[in-house]
Amino acid sequence: QVQLVESGGGLVQAGGSLRLSCAASGRTFSFYVMGWFRQAPGKEREFVAAISVSGGSTYYADSVKGRFTISRDNAKNTVYLQMNSLKPEDTAVYYCAADQRWTRVVAGTADYWGQGTQVTVSS
Repeated sequence: QVQLVESGGGLVQAGGSLRLSCAASGRTFSFYVMGWFRQAPGKEREFVAAISVSGGSTYYADSVKGRFTISRDNAKNTVYLQMNSLKPEDTAVYYCAADQRWTRVVAGTADYWGQGTQVTVSS
């Protein structure tokens, strides 16, 4: 089992920045591909970003490319999502996910999920 706990959400004005963190425990963090997803009210959950076990490969949804950066610190068992130039349409609950397979993370079928952290961007 892997337990994931997100933090860092909050209320920010459009154009501002936030950094989300996801702390993992339970199994060897460096074995897992990590991802971030989000779900806005009335919408389906959508992929935001993914990072490989070493951190050497990343992948982003077009809607966040150039504004968001995913990173990880395997020594701290933590994955981050730096969000810059935030827009009202980025408002959502953000979830982190973990799986040993890249395709499952990107597809949104990862084995492990956190409880989410709310991000609200005001205009």
